[in-house]
Amino acid sequence: MAPQTERVSEFYSPDLEVLIDEATLKRRIAELGAEITRDYAGTTPHLVCVLKGAVVFLAELIRHIDLPVTLDFIAVSSYGNATRTSGEVRIVKDLDESLAGRDVLLVEDILDTGLTLNYLMNNFLSRGVKSLRIVTLLNKPSRRLVEVPIAYKGFDIPDAFVVGFGLDYAQRYRNLPFIAVLKNISVVDPPAR
Repeated sequence: MAPQTERVSEFYSPDLEVLIDEATLKRRIAELGAEITRDYAGTTPHLVCVLKGAVVFLAELIRHIDLPVTLDFIAVSSYGNATRTSGEVRIVKDLDESLAGRDVLLVEDILDTGLTLNYLMNNFLSRGVKSLRIVTLLNKPSRRLVEVPIAYKGFDIPDAFVVGFGLDYAQRYRNLPFIAVLKNISVVDPPAR
């Protein structure tokens, strides 16, 4: 019988350094939900989640928005087969509902270069939204190539590759209940977001 190797927990990997713990994340997301509730009083905001990374943030955020809300999802790609963004964004999964005349909140996990969100903002504006604002869990201003207006922001973070709470590296670490810096990336050039 072959000896069993000890499994290293995804939650306690030595390659991870916690940047934002679970309690701090949830407290700030509750505050964002309260701000959105206040700002959108009397309306039904339509939240559009950028897949896949923002889905965990969206799930936590809507629990704190004390208003009727509607949801939709969009998936985009700016990588192709590369590990760095090409700057060309393409829609991989489009919305299921029209945006015309709606108060839209674009929900993103991380604002990095700004290229993807700039593309989506222009695309959504061309679809006749009534209003459009961005809510992002994380903001990495040091990497910005295109400025986009952020209405609601969770945290500013340093220029490090982060995972957890929906953010991944090669589809791993999305299920971490905190945000962590991935210290040992097995590629020379980590993917940009």
